Amino acid sequence: MPGVFWRDDLAMKSSFNFHGIMPPPLRKIEPSRLAARRVELGLTRAALADRVGVSARMIFFYEEGRHSPTPARIERLASALGCGVDALTGSERGRETLVDLRYAAGLTLERLAELLCAAPAGRELCVSAAKLSALETGRPVRGRRWRDPDATGQLLGPLAKAYGVPVRMALDAWMRTRVDEPAPLLGTGRDRAPSQAALAAWESLNERQQIYLGEIMRDDRMTEAEMWMRRVQRLPVPRPAEWRKLPLALKAAPAVVGYTRLQERLRMRDVHDPGAGPTVHALQRRGLLVVTEDRIEHPTAGEVDRVLVEITRRGRAAARAGLGEPREPDPAAHLLSEWLWGVLARVAAAGPAGLDDDALAGRSLFFIGVGYQGRTGGRPSRGFVDSVPVMAPGGTHVAEYRWRLTELGRRHVQEYLDIYQQMYPHVPVSGLDWLAGNRP
Repeated sequence: MPGVFWRDDLAMKSSFNFHGIMPPPLRKIEPSRLAARRVELGLTRAALADRVGVSARMIFFYEEGRHSPTPARIERLASALGCGVDALTGSERGRETLVDLRYAAGLTLERLAELLCAAPAGRELCVSAAKLSALETGRPVRGRRWRDPDATGQLLGPLAKAYGVPVRMALDAWMRTRVDEPAPLLGTGRDRAPSQAALAAWESLNERQQIYLGEIMRDDRMTEAEMWMRRVQRLPVPRPAEWRKLPLALKAAPAVVGYTRLQERLRMRDVHDPGAGPTVHALQRRGLLVVTEDRIEHPTAGEVDRVLVEITRRGRAAARAGLGEPREPDPAAHLLSEWLWGVLARVAAAGPAGLDDDALAGRSLFFIGVGYQGRTGGRPSRGFVDSVPVMAPGGTHVAEYRWRLTELGRRHVQEYLDIYQQMYPHVPVSGLDWLAGNRP
């Protein structure tokens, strides 16, 4: 009888929901956002429905809030409207949770579980839709290994691949979702022995070429340290693409223009370079340097041509191998660069009061500020700091805005402070005592 089948079907669905196998949508689109975007593009409901593959009546239900689309359909809606999923769900950049990332990827729990079980880490953790549902809602996940940060750390790579996002974005979403648990452990990058290719590249050079390459690498490091000091002193810093081009020589008489810092380095090694000779061009042919020229105004010689050299990644690896230094560590995807760590440490050192609104500006906000995104179509910022309004006495109006750590920013500092101190010992970390009592 139809009534009996209907009740059995309902009971089955209720059982699935109870066990977390087919949970109801955890995030819904905001109907007003969907309607506003459609109207902005001049689309009728019928036109949008045709693009998405549903009926116009269903679009009406979505905009009225009577139905919530599935993750896959949310993705099709966003694609049809030429926007990101967050534009329909209201997920603010830098505040994404695991649910947000799954919905943005258009995945159901069942499909995500299937993708994760294709990886060794997923099979070891016996990933299922029920466990993923618990993971996303902050509930305990059954299984001893799920409480092991090493085991969950192994799952982050496959999880990020399934979402189509960087590992650091998956980790941040995990930490926002599982606020009372230790973060999954990821590698921090270790020094490695020089590669045979780098060592062979160094040994293929003659003594003069080796001296050039070694001194250019040292000058590159010195310039990098100078740029870091400028950031600390809040002075303007050019882009790396500019300052990594090191002046080698001026095409004029040394008696008039003097020697560049690189030339002085070479002279101390008893190598005299008149400027852009065969040595640097030989290094360029091997892919170890890039040689360019520009024209500058010299205070005594007027306009003169200048030779610039930039060491390549391959050149740096060859120099490190030849000088007996370990290879540069693999970058840890979840850790910040020295520059961004310095900015985050400044906000953390300001304590709960935060920094003045005008004390933090520039490109760093596109990487760590809530609501920012580096470029159109780029990844959202990590959401470690936020501009928070401070009300005037009596709560009559906003007196000012101050930069403070978000909950994730505080957790990030607590989790990785020791690692950052080892990586970047020159970055000041005084004033972080207020976080010590809450460290995991």
